[in-house]
Amino acid sequence: MPPAAVAVTLTSIALSPSTVSLSVGQTQQFKATGTYSDGSTQDLTGSVGWSSSNTAVLAISNSGLATAKATGSATVTAVSQADPSKTASASVTAVALTSMAISPSSVSLSVGQTQQFKATGAYSDGSSKDLTASVEWASSDQTILTISSSGLATANAGGSATVTAVSASDSSKEASASVTTAYAGMLTYHNDLARTGQNLNETVLTPSNVNSTHFGKLFSYAVDGAIYAQPLYVRSVTVPGQGVHNVIYVATEHDSIYAFDADGKVSDPLWHVSFIDPPAVTTVPSADTLTDDIVPEVGITSTPVIDPVQGVLYVVAKTTEGGGFAQRLHALDITNGQELLGGPTVISASVPGTGEGSTGGFVSFDPLRNNQRSELMLLNGLVYVAWASHGDNDPYHGWLLTYDATTLKQTASLNATPNGMRGGIWESGSGTAADASGQIYLATGNGTFDAASGGLDYGDSVLRLDTGSLAVLDYFAPFNQEDLAAADLDLGSGGPMLLPDQPGLHPHLLVIAGKEGRIYLLDRDNLGGYSTVSDVGAVQEVTGQINLNLSTPAYWQGNIYYVSLHDKLKMFSLANGVLSSSPIGMSQVSIGGVGATVSISASGSSQGIVWAIDSSAHSSGGPARLYAFYATNVADELYDSAQAGSRDTPGTANKFAVPTVVNGKVYVGTATELDVFGLLGALP
Repeated sequence: MPPAAVAVTLTSIALSPSTVSLSVGQTQQFKATGTYSDGSTQDLTGSVGWSSSNTAVLAISNSGLATAKATGSATVTAVSQADPSKTASASVTAVALTSMAISPSSVSLSVGQTQQFKATGAYSDGSSKDLTASVEWASSDQTILTISSSGLATANAGGSATVTAVSASDSSKEASASVTTAYAGMLTYHNDLARTGQNLNETVLTPSNVNSTHFGKLFSYAVDGAIYAQPLYVRSVTVPGQGVHNVIYVATEHDSIYAFDADGKVSDPLWHVSFIDPPAVTTVPSADTLTDDIVPEVGITSTPVIDPVQGVLYVVAKTTEGGGFAQRLHALDITNGQELLGGPTVISASVPGTGEGSTGGFVSFDPLRNNQRSELMLLNGLVYVAWASHGDNDPYHGWLLTYDATTLKQTASLNATPNGMRGGIWESGSGTAADASGQIYLATGNGTFDAASGGLDYGDSVLRLDTGSLAVLDYFAPFNQEDLAAADLDLGSGGPMLLPDQPGLHPHLLVIAGKEGRIYLLDRDNLGGYSTVSDVGAVQEVTGQINLNLSTPAYWQGNIYYVSLHDKLKMFSLANGVLSSSPIGMSQVSIGGVGATVSISASGSSQGIVWAIDSSAHSSGGPARLYAFYATNVADELYDSAQAGSRDTPGTANKFAVPTVVNGKVYVGTATELDVFGLLGALP
């Protein structure tokens, strides 16, 4: 006969955790475990009765989930439903979150670098707790710094941003940290997407030390062709086998890209890439373009653009090959010059239209006639590339094409005059500009204009475009557009510059001037369209103050700086959204040649210097001339490269050269070399 079964009884209950501290609003799941007479255990969480000794402090559900309601203490009790004599308890202290802190509280990051932030909460009982995973993280400027839900920040561009952490349980409690991202360098034409020309991170060069006694030409790098593109700069680049360097990137008309040590620590190029392979692939002889605007060859004319996060330099090269012509978009690794992203990609485009050069109802891109003069722009994962012409040799059109910055696949195309002619986008080397909201703007030159009567042709116009489709969203055309076109007085001979937000009825403004010498102040939100009587759509016009203009202005501290053809550097004030009707200052000397697109260096709102290159000797094969003027009083000339005899003489002048000023040095591209200026004795 088998032995009688022995009854198993519940001997005790235990709660876990047995002691806990909760912040107000926080929850805790308790677990009840029963121990039996045979030594076994069982989870009783769902089969006990739960209670709180102080429901004002702590509430608890039938499943053992406790919620802290207010500061204080309470006891949680679990009672066996099968044997009420068996109970267990746990002590709970509810504390209030009194403050939060983020560590580090301030940090400086280089572009591309990451930083893990930690959020710590201080409580009413004097305790502290890591809240990193239970706060909401935010960045004040995601273009400069992005931050993940776990508090991992990534520096995207140079500037400053604030990181904020907000308590998920008490939104009134938050903390912040300041982040300064190290200045990555000059990554695009005229220093920023607004094309203001200002570098506000220059602390080495000041009005007190930029003079011929302390400042001058330090060294030069020889190159294989003329430098029409503005030199670009990236700090702290790791070059394989050569260590870390500040790098200056130079493009030449001989279809070359050079990477030089920006500080003169290495005399040879860090790397050099050529896009030609003679005799099969060469640059385009100037004679083939039917103009001597660029001689003796055409290769790379526009300024590339650099993505510091991907470490990619985008550039368009023009070549002759197999009896024909080609233009290609290249994506180069900034560390070694190797092709990336499956590049290069051959540039081609075709749009419906009956304009000059059309065939079968389509206008196609002509790689010979179209001159890629305007700088490249990188915005929201797209590379923007624009074209004009070599001289006015027809047929040509103004083209703007976009390419995916990770695949180099073409995404959209715009022809400025699909049913007409010309309308080039050249802007003296400037190009597409973008504001903080991502709106993009450009200017066209002489060409067919019929937009006011419902057409698709926008000669001599300022355009606002959809960033994705490139559809025209708004435009401005001068009332005398037809006269301008007939007299070759392009509006788009200069580039638009976007101004910081202004008070008043027109907070979002741009300024532009063309060959007529008329300065237009336009509302970016409502460019003004077209009128046959007057420029009623413009916010303001300033006439008779500058000459024929072939430049993009610069901006600093409420001032706008222009150098037009054979003119002095002129400084206009901008106050409450209105330009001064005449210059508030001008240089003592005139800048010859085509004028100049100037650059500004400053340490924030102080130490401002205006830099200009006089290219008037271009036609005679003479040298360029570098000037520096005091930005608050441009009549005060600080420096002239001719002051010290031949010591500081740059190479042969190039039209439309723009100086790059960064980290105590000024980089001047010429027809024969890259010249580097700085404080004398500053070389390592």
